[in-house]
Amino acid sequence: MKKIIKWMWKIIDVLITSILAVMVVLVFTNVVLRYGFSSGIRSSVELSRLGLVWIVLLGAAAVLRRGEHLAVTEFSERFFPSAVPILNRLIWLVILISSSMLFIGALNQTLANWHNISPLTGLPSALFALAGVISGLLIGLISLVRIFNPSWLLEQEDDE
Repeated sequence: MKKIIKWMWKIIDVLITSILAVMVVLVFTNVVLRYGFSSGIRSSVELSRLGLVWIVLLGAAAVLRRGEHLAVTEFSERFFPSAVPILNRLIWLVILISSSMLFIGALNQTLANWHNISPLTGLPSALFALAGVISGLLIGLISLVRIFNPSWLLEQEDDE
């Protein structure tokens, strides 16, 4: 099971990297075409925006899994050291509720906009919301695991 999860997160990391590389090429090419040749790739702006949405939402799940999100814990660790495990579980519960709202809202938007096709790219506009569906699901699963076993996903990082 751990190997499957490691494999899945490696695929997500490669996907994020690939999207970023495509965005860099698209934007650079479009800038050169606009200023050098007074033309451009019409769909590059929309594709770059779509890529940015996917990078941000998949990246949020990836850094949450690794425990690399910004956290201010000095106050709770200094004044309430015995309550830290309980506070951490409450925080993960809030994250679970928030990610569930993200998942449900993004799923509704994905279903509502699946047939709205962009005239520039020919892609469904629901692809923007689909990133929220996947991110909400991943973050929800991470928080569910962390509520019951706070260090399980972090242990997998140490195995690499």
